[in-house]
Amino acid sequence: MQAQSRTLPPALSLFPTLRPPHKTLSYHQILVLLITFFAYASFHASRKPPSIVKSVLGPEIERNSTNTGPDSTSADSGWAPFDGPQGTHRLGELDLAFLLSYSFGMFLAGHIGDRIDLRLFLVFGMMGSGALTIIFGLGYWLNVHWLGFFVGVQVVCGLFQSIGWPSVVAIVGNWFGKDKRGLIMGVWNSHTSVGNIIGSVVASGVLEFGWGWSFVVPGLLVIVMGTVVFLFLVVRPEDLGLESPCKEIEMNVEGESERVESEGAGLLGSTKSSHTLAAIGFLEAWRLPGVAPFAFCLFFSKLVAYTFLYWLPFYIRHTAVAGVHLSHKTSGILSTIFDIGGVFGGVSAGYISDVIGARAVTSLLFLLLSVPALLFYRLYGSLSMFANIGLMFVSGLLVNGPYSLITTAVAADLGTQSMVVGNSRALATVTAIIDGTGSVGAALGPLLAGYISTRGWNSVFFMLILAIFFASLFLICAARTEIKEKLNDRKWFQNIISSQ
Repeated sequence: MQAQSRTLPPALSLFPTLRPPHKTLSYHQILVLLITFFAYASFHASRKPPSIVKSVLGPEIERNSTNTGPDSTSADSGWAPFDGPQGTHRLGELDLAFLLSYSFGMFLAGHIGDRIDLRLFLVFGMMGSGALTIIFGLGYWLNVHWLGFFVGVQVVCGLFQSIGWPSVVAIVGNWFGKDKRGLIMGVWNSHTSVGNIIGSVVASGVLEFGWGWSFVVPGLLVIVMGTVVFLFLVVRPEDLGLESPCKEIEMNVEGESERVESEGAGLLGSTKSSHTLAAIGFLEAWRLPGVAPFAFCLFFSKLVAYTFLYWLPFYIRHTAVAGVHLSHKTSGILSTIFDIGGVFGGVSAGYISDVIGARAVTSLLFLLLSVPALLFYRLYGSLSMFANIGLMFVSGLLVNGPYSLITTAVAADLGTQSMVVGNSRALATVTAIIDGTGSVGAALGPLLAGYISTRGWNSVFFMLILAIFFASLFLICAARTEIKEKLNDRKWFQNIISSQ
C-alpha cells in the first residue's frame, strides 16, 4: 500500500472518497479524459499567440487597401526586428526555432516518459511551457527588439511543450482498450482544435491592450491546468487498485487471436511481467510494423496543419474578403473556423475508422479530399464572408482529420500491437516517434510559408497540396493491405451493417 500511495496525486491521497470503492472505474476514466483534454488544450492555447500577433509584429499591409476595425491602423507599424522587408522571413524562422526544438524534444520526451512518473513529467512540462510563454510576452513591456531573445525563448519553450503529447497519449492509452478507440480518441483529440480556438479568442481579445497580453494570459492558463494535473491526474488504473481495461491481441501459433490481459502493477515476479515492464528501445520502436509509414505520412500532414496554425490569421488579414481587409482581432477570431472544422474532422475520422476497421484507408480518403478543398478555399474564399467561412470549415475538417487520427488512435494501436507483447511502456516511445517525425514537418511548413508567401499565396497553397500528395504516397501500401484484408474477411461486411 505504501508503494501505491506514492503514485497517487495529492488530492486522491488526502480524500479517500475520491478513490475506489467510492468511485468506479468509469468515473476515473471520465476524469482522466477531462483532465488530459484540458491539459493539452492549454498547451495548444499557448501555441496560438504567435500566429495571432504576426500581423502586428510583422510588416504592415498595403496602404491602398480598405481596413476595418479599431486596431487596423494603430497596430500596423510592426515591431522590430519583425517589421522590415525581411519581417515575414524572421517570423517564419521564429516558428522554426520553436518547432524544431519541439520535434527534437519529442523524441527525448517519449524515451524519458516511459521510464518515470508521467504525472510529474507532464506537470514539469506544463509549468515550464507556461513560464516561457509569459516570458515571451514580457518582451512587450521590456521593449525587447533583439531577435536572439525571442528565438531563445521559443527554443526552450518548444522543449517543454514536447513533454505534453507523449505523456497524455500514454496516460489515456493506459486507461482505455482498443474497443472504439478511434471514436473515443477522435473526440478526445478535439482538444487540439479546442485549444487553438481558446488561444485564438483569448489572444485576439486582449491584443488591443498590447501584444504582450496575448502571451501572458495563455501562459497563466497552462500553469493553472498544470496545478490541476498535479492534484488530480492518475496515470494508471493499477495505481488505484483497479483492473486495467486494456486488452492486447496476441497471435498464437495457429494464427488464432486470443485476448491477453495487459500486466498490472508488476506484482507477479514472472518472466513475462519483467519483460512487460521493460521500456522498448528507440530503434526497436522504429522497426515495429506501420510505425515508419505513418510517421512519414504525419510529417507531411502536420506540415499542412501547422502552416495553417501559424499563418492563417496572417493570411486572412492580408487577403481581402469581399474587397475588405479585416482587422487583426477579426482575422484572429475568424481563423477559429478552421479549428472548428478540425474538431468535426477528428471525430468523423475516428468514427469512420472504427466502423470500417481501416485507419490507413480513412486517412488516405481525407487527404485526397483535402486537395480540392484547399483549391476551392484559395480560389473562392475571398468572394464573400459566407464562402470564406464555409470553405475554411471544410478545409479544417479534411486537413485535421488524418492528422488527428494518426497522432491518437493510430499511435496507440501501433504502441500496443501484438509485436510489443503487451508492453504498455512502448506507448510513449511510439507516440513520440510518430508525432516527433510529424513535428519536423510542422517546423518546415511555417518556415517555408514565411519565405514562399513573399512570392504570392498561390505558391504557398501549391506547397500545401504537394505535401498532401506525398503524405498520401506513404499510406498507399498500408491502405492496400487493409483493403485486401477486409475483402477476404467475410464477417467484415456483416460487422459494418450491424454497426449502423
